[in-house]
Amino acid sequence: MNRRKFISKTALSSIAAVIGIDIVFGNNMIEGYQPLALQDPNPFKMFGLDNEMVVLNDKPWNIEAKAHLLDDKITPNKSMFIRNNGLIPKNIDVKKWTLTIDGESVKETKVYTLEELKSKFKHYTYQLTLECGGNGRSEFNPPAKGNQWTIGAVGCALWTGVRLRDVLEDAGIKSNAVYTGYHSADLHLSRNPDKEPISRGAPMKKSLEDETLIAFQMNGKDIPLAHGYPLRMVAGGWPASVSGKWLERISIRNKVHDGTKMKGTAYRVPKHPVAPGEKVKHEDMGIIESMPVKSLITYPKTGATIKEGKKLSIRGHAWAGDLEVAKMEYSIDFGSTWKTCALTKPVNRLAWQHFSAEVSFPKTGYYEVWARATDTNGKAQPMLLPGWNPKGYLNNACHRIAIKVK
Repeated sequence: MNRRKFISKTALSSIAAVIGIDIVFGNNMIEGYQPLALQDPNPFKMFGLDNEMVVLNDKPWNIEAKAHLLDDKITPNKSMFIRNNGLIPKNIDVKKWTLTIDGESVKETKVYTLEELKSKFKHYTYQLTLECGGNGRSEFNPPAKGNQWTIGAVGCALWTGVRLRDVLEDAGIKSNAVYTGYHSADLHLSRNPDKEPISRGAPMKKSLEDETLIAFQMNGKDIPLAHGYPLRMVAGGWPASVSGKWLERISIRNKVHDGTKMKGTAYRVPKHPVAPGEKVKHEDMGIIESMPVKSLITYPKTGATIKEGKKLSIRGHAWAGDLEVAKMEYSIDFGSTWKTCALTKPVNRLAWQHFSAEVSFPKTGYYEVWARATDTNGKAQPMLLPGWNPKGYLNNACHRIAIKVK
């Protein structure tokens, strides 16, 4: 203790002046220490987010949107959910950034600089829907552990990059290739450099799709740091955990990738229905792939009031994993009857679709407007919570808003 260099009286006075009050026991602070009051943990400022975004966790950062913030056809950066597993990398030098392709099923390990990726391969731009596998987890009962997402861990931004397929084919894919696995620059919460916060991947079929990108732009500009700058995977239609951020390495595997959060119960659901709260053996869990059909009313906000005799204009988005949405409906009588909404085709495969309708109400009173999407395989959203699972994944229950007619 005697060898510690304590803060000077002048510095202490300056800090107290900034905070606006005397710092009790401030003379015990060591030189260079920054009080919490001077630190800026404001995610809205740090990440350029809308002030109505909802912070679920800050270690790591996990932030979702409210439904009305997702009203844009292309999700702006300020409204895009953030789902991190580790600590965001610092001091990124794009000139030194490289992407390594390796693994048991690559013919030759190859290393590309960021500039080589951009100059050697053709660029593609797609609107791609990304949704956290745990979106809607807060509704499960018994509660499932994890971030208690409500409805806002989803978005459809415009992504620009090169096709993963083109890069893998340039490196050389062996005939025994089964899976890809990504490795990223984010730091484990323990700060142990030997631990990966997350390392997931996808079967070769998904990895080689036209729309699976190694992206370097989001909505026409460099990807924001919180979303994976300077390089990330984007595999639309599957859990967003497949779309690894801060991408440094991709392994071509001769087996199902066994990285962090690929085993156990992580991003897996029971292969067969189970009772709420029931324990499920690991071997009875299956990896989540294509996300289920789902929709979201983005206008108006829940709780809106309209005058008797007026129609209510509603709109929103619908998506269905690898599939398209074939039909969109709404109900004002708790699902007793359904009416059809206008529905657009996707701009490109794996982009969400937009719906709208003019809703009439028979008399004054309280109503709920429910939205239900049906995919091209004829599977519709359940009205309420679907089958329970231990980690609270894949809640695609109908979204609804409250309306008062006066």
